[in-house]
Amino acid sequence: MKKRGVAIITAVVLVGAAAAAEVWQIAAGGADAAQTPSVAAAPAVSGNIPAGAQHFAIDPQASEASYHVGETFFEDNEFKVAVGVTHGIQGDLYVDRVHPDLSRVGPITVNVNEFTSDSRRRDNAIRRRWLESDTYPTAVFTPSSIEGLPKIYTAGQAIRVRVAGTLTVRNVTKPVVFAGTLRLSGNVLTGNMETTVLMTDFAFDPPSIMILKTENKATLDLLFTARPAAE
Repeated sequence: MKKRGVAIITAVVLVGAAAAAEVWQIAAGGADAAQTPSVAAAPAVSGNIPAGAQHFAIDPQASEASYHVGETFFEDNEFKVAVGVTHGIQGDLYVDRVHPDLSRVGPITVNVNEFTSDSRRRDNAIRRRWLESDTYPTAVFTPSSIEGLPKIYTAGQAIRVRVAGTLTVRNVTKPVVFAGTLRLSGNVLTGNMETTVLMTDFAFDPPSIMILKTENKATLDLLFTARPAAE
């Protein structure tokens, strides 16, 4: 049991590092599974905000980011998915209801030091040794473009989008694409976004030891609710 516990810690820590180095692919098939309309990518930088855009801020209490990684134990060929969750999310979105395709997304920050799983030992190992989130507590996604925004706003409509940008964790910055849906109903904006990364892309090898093998692919999910920001 002791060796098994250590194996789980190792697997999830590496996932936390790789996935956060990122915040938000569709679990069934990755970002390529989220097909979006063939439209030009709109700039997503917050410095180019339309004059008529409404400012929304992510509500951490109603939002969460999570990491997911598959692991197989050789002893009984048992497959499991390790999951960690944090509500430490901050970010801004700017919605233009008249010209929805001009809407923007600002940088989004996730507090990876607050990831909590079903094992306190695993969480402490992530923070203190592997991901070193006690030292590098945040991951930042900086968007550069959005694909899929419509030209006409329809209240309550689920819009499939792809948001491209860079993800920075510790001292590593890599290009990523978050794919999923956005929905605006009145003054409540919700999103369900995911991205998939490979541990090896972020200089982490997936664990493969005597009793455990971890998948190279790691997924980060973002479920968020944003409301009008207090100006």
